[in-house]
Amino acid sequence: MNVGVLKIHMRLPENMDLKGKRMVLRSITAQLRNKFNVSAAEVGEGDLWQLATIGVCIVSNDQQFTNEVLSKAVNFVESGRFDAEFLNYELEIIPL
Repeated sequence: MNVGVLKIHMRLPENMDLKGKRMVLRSITAQLRNKFNVSAAEVGEGDLWQLATIGVCIVSNDQQFTNEVLSKAVNFVESGRFDAEFLNYELEIIPL
């Protein structure tokens, strides 16, 4: 069994309040869940208006599949037309 963990760091330069930030992040996390069948949530910078970290997690039996799904999730967020600027990501696959 493998657990894949992904942290995506983003900047929301045009955002002016936490309500706007939540709307953008809710849209991104919902699309990640629907498109890739993963768990996704905001995991960092909760009180900052213009910075965000999204955590994505998947569990599978195949390490290659785990890596492939998380890599596609990164590409989706990076190339998406969201009101957020992709900064960087951290990906870790933990074999259990």
